[in-house]
Amino acid sequence: MTTVEPISGGISDVPGAANSVEIEELARFAVDEHNKKENGALEFVKVISAKQQVVEGMMYYITFEAKDGETLKVYETKVWVREWLNSKEVQEFKEVSTVTTNATATSATLFSVSA
Repeated sequence: MTTVEPISGGISDVPGAANSVEIEELARFAVDEHNKKENGALEFVKVISAKQQVVEGMMYYITFEAKDGETLKVYETKVWVREWLNSKEVQEFKEVSTVTTNATATSATLFSVSA
């Protein structure tokens, strides 16, 4: 596996982000922090992709799926990690889109026709 060394200040892809335990933990952390702040009930589903940037520590830009009730949505979060301070901080958290699956679209279409 090829490793990509992050360039100071530059943003680079995190290789294998969708299967990275570290990236998943950061995404789950962001969801937990969001739920505490907003009194929400989002449930983490999976990481889609991630980028990293060397700052005073490491800034991670993570795109992931989470369930909001029964609705699957895509979110982006920015998490700042400073290992030497044992610090993680969510800098940004936002909804990007709602995931529409063919099964959902088919069910909705069938429901509309039969109603």
